[in-house]
Amino acid sequence: MADHVTEFGKDGRPVEADGRLDAAAFHRNHRPIGAVLQRYLDGKSGDVLEAGSGTGQHVAHFARCWPGITFWPSDHSETHLKSIMAWRIYAGLPNLRPPLAIDLADTDWGRTLKAAGAPNDLLAVFCANVVHIAPWRVAEGLFAGAGRALRPGGLLFLYGPFKRDGKHIAISNAVFDTSLREANPEWGVRDICDLETLAVRHGLGLHEIVKMPASNFTLVFLRDNA
Repeated sequence: MADHVTEFGKDGRPVEADGRLDAAAFHRNHRPIGAVLQRYLDGKSGDVLEAGSGTGQHVAHFARCWPGITFWPSDHSETHLKSIMAWRIYAGLPNLRPPLAIDLADTDWGRTLKAAGAPNDLLAVFCANVVHIAPWRVAEGLFAGAGRALRPGGLLFLYGPFKRDGKHIAISNAVFDTSLREANPEWGVRDICDLETLAVRHGLGLHEIVKMPASNFTLVFLRDNA
């Protein structure tokens, strides 16, 4: 079954005394995701935004893996922002910035980055398990903002369950998709073709599709050099 992100802190899992939340999905997927990122980020420098950081575990882990890169976590949930800050304090890493309150549905979310002192030529944007549990306008805002915030040759990594050519790659994903749409008609597993079309509109090209465990993919989009 593909990972399903709810608002952490309301799913019955324990909360640390300092406010750190724990996502079971992190323990399952951070290594395979990290292996994909490693191929693109090793030896690089610059700034990376995590869009929709959830608990903050992924961004803290990645900041430890790539000390030469500055990581900017973000989320729209106040509960998540508190957990991200707690993980930042716990990690104690100089290259991990305080979390930013970013609503991806706002296509001009880049102004929040600029106000926080981030450059407007990001090395990469990473987003995991977001677009299927959000209205389509969130995907539109993610790509619109990334198209403006990424440097030429910059990367957008999108992780989660996706359809290919209108079809689910596993029965479990089809069941998952139905449950999402029953919970909210605006949610649902997105088709890679639709995301690729959206990307092109904002100067991004689909560079690689990486098959991941648990019927997920990592999609790697590359900003053009124009």
